[in-house]
Amino acid sequence: MMRSILIVAILLSIAAAYYIYLPLPSTISEPWKLMFMDAILRGVMHVSFLAHDLGLSRPFDVAKYAASWDEIKGPQSSPAIRVTDTHFGGVEAQVFESTASYQELHLKRGVVYFHGGGWTLGSGKMQTYFLQCRSMAEELDAVVISIEYSLAPNARFPDQYNEAIQASRHILTAEVLGRYHIDPNRVAVSGDSAGANLATAVVQQMALDSSVSIKFKVQALLYPVLQALDFNTPSYQQNARIPILHRPVMARFWLEYLNGDPKLVTSLLANNHTTQGQEMASARAKINWTKLLPVAFQKNYKPVVPLHGDPELVEKLPGLLDVRAAPLLAETEVLKALPPAYIMTCEHDVLRDDGLMYATRLEEAGVHVTVDHYEDGFHGCLSFAFGPFRFSVGFRSFKNYIRWLKENL
Repeated sequence: MMRSILIVAILLSIAAAYYIYLPLPSTISEPWKLMFMDAILRGVMHVSFLAHDLGLSRPFDVAKYAASWDEIKGPQSSPAIRVTDTHFGGVEAQVFESTASYQELHLKRGVVYFHGGGWTLGSGKMQTYFLQCRSMAEELDAVVISIEYSLAPNARFPDQYNEAIQASRHILTAEVLGRYHIDPNRVAVSGDSAGANLATAVVQQMALDSSVSIKFKVQALLYPVLQALDFNTPSYQQNARIPILHRPVMARFWLEYLNGDPKLVTSLLANNHTTQGQEMASARAKINWTKLLPVAFQKNYKPVVPLHGDPELVEKLPGLLDVRAAPLLAETEVLKALPPAYIMTCEHDVLRDDGLMYATRLEEAGVHVTVDHYEDGFHGCLSFAFGPFRFSVGFRSFKNYIRWLKENL
């Protein structure tokens, strides 16, 4: 009996080790901790997709349920930060107000923040985002407004974009800024991953909107996702199986956002949606990594361009060419109107090149850009300055992000 138990235990241990182990680059931060964390996340995703395949739930329902375990229940203020739940333009939000030097005449910085999660998962109330925004408010002596936009599949593009615009318009008014003692000349927009996508789309729209008199002073984008036309940039090829954002999962997120069939993942990963035609040619020129990426990041990778492609894919997914969904496709004239930018990128992230290409396009348009690149970084690393899984690169990236905001906002 004991021998059988021992054999089973050994086999389970081998199976667990096989599932947890991933061959990771030696330069990545704390690889064994990352492997263990990624095994948990992959396990949740696999169960979530399996449940969908069996007809038991929608694709990300199990993952959403697991993420809800990490949510802070109710606003939790501290002696330094007052936290309140509210709405802006009908969109839910949490407000983190620094109570330091609280005086009627003391105007503070303001930061409008959009959380990540592939437009499908996550919440500003998750422990990592809650602690991040609370720390931001304290470190910056600021008012940080975390927007709780709707998620797929209950909301699809352009719903999340519209809510982001609606909330931002409402916040950038003298009435709201005055209520929270925010300096109208010192308001930033920021976000990470899909949240950085929304922040980028918002700042592009708001910069050109003559009906909005108060503008964002700066934009701070953390490993932003900015295009879905090329899933074979060097960073997508290099980091296809690197935690915590695997290449097929990013394609699934895009399909959730754009209300596409999950079965189209394979076609997207093969770039079959990049068909011929004038509109597509114009769009591809704006994401041409052979011209927009520094040579050091191109390495020996080659562009993946299908001979024929599938024109019906673009018809099924018109959001692929919509600048509101893919801000990297913005015209140069739009980029010229934008405020200074901070863009964080990570070497071990499929989205690295989205951020680097956008930085190049902004610089070519005359916008001042600070690129903060982490050779040991992985997607989402800044969030791991907080919570149970803490990484050294998380602390460093958060510290530098705060430093830039202090110096530029």
